[in-house]
Amino acid sequence: MHPEPSDQYVQSFARGLAVIRAFDADHPRMTLSEVAERTGLTRAAARRFLHTLVGLKYVSGDGRLFELTPRVLELGFSYLSALTLPELVQPHLEALSHELGESTSASVLDGADIVYVARVPTRRIMNVGITIGTRFPAHATSMGRVLLAALPDEELEPLLRSLHAEHHTDRTVTDPGALRALLLEVREQGWALVDQELEIGVRSIAAPVHARDGRVIAAVNVSGAATTSSLERLRTDYLPALLRTAAQIDEALRHSGAVAAAR
Repeated sequence: MHPEPSDQYVQSFARGLAVIRAFDADHPRMTLSEVAERTGLTRAAARRFLHTLVGLKYVSGDGRLFELTPRVLELGFSYLSALTLPELVQPHLEALSHELGESTSASVLDGADIVYVARVPTRRIMNVGITIGTRFPAHATSMGRVLLAALPDEELEPLLRSLHAEHHTDRTVTDPGALRALLLEVREQGWALVDQELEIGVRSIAAPVHARDGRVIAAVNVSGAATTSSLERLRTDYLPALLRTAAQIDEALRHSGAVAAAR
């Protein structure tokens, strides 16, 4: 559907964008005739727009076939660079939640706590309601362990020595030596699974989110009820989907200006 023409509507600009949008995964390279057919333009008009885009280096061609160049990514960069981390993460969490039918979240580290910056709940499985800004002790959460494991040793060791870890359930790991060993395992495998250490009946699995320079700036997780989310299911079903989502967020961050802070 095209908007109604007005003195504010630049038809030639709209047609140029239509030429760019004509290229997709099924049509990565097209002839002039194919571009004209997919856009509804005449061959003459399609030729003018294609050669203009070639001149601007958004399209390349060998005289017969045309294709987009990586420079078209600039067109979306301004939008992505204006996104905050929660805004960028949210649609990925929504897709992951829809795929698995479980709650998904993202958090950042603040001292010895995690702070929730994005969340997609499916049903309430904890006694404490979780909202944006909710804080939990990092040592007892999957996202917290991912974030703690990512700290350099010169930051992690003082934190562990000063940590006053509380028992939230009879499963909570509080011993600094045992916690250090778990964090080293998380650092090596690249994800963390916590089984009812924050609250009985709740299991979660988390993965790191990386900035452009490779630093871990956030974590994302999937959480579910222990009665329906077995440890095997978390590892075999949830983990691959979670790691895929984290990689997609990493890719989006590489093209954006989003930072760890929840602005």
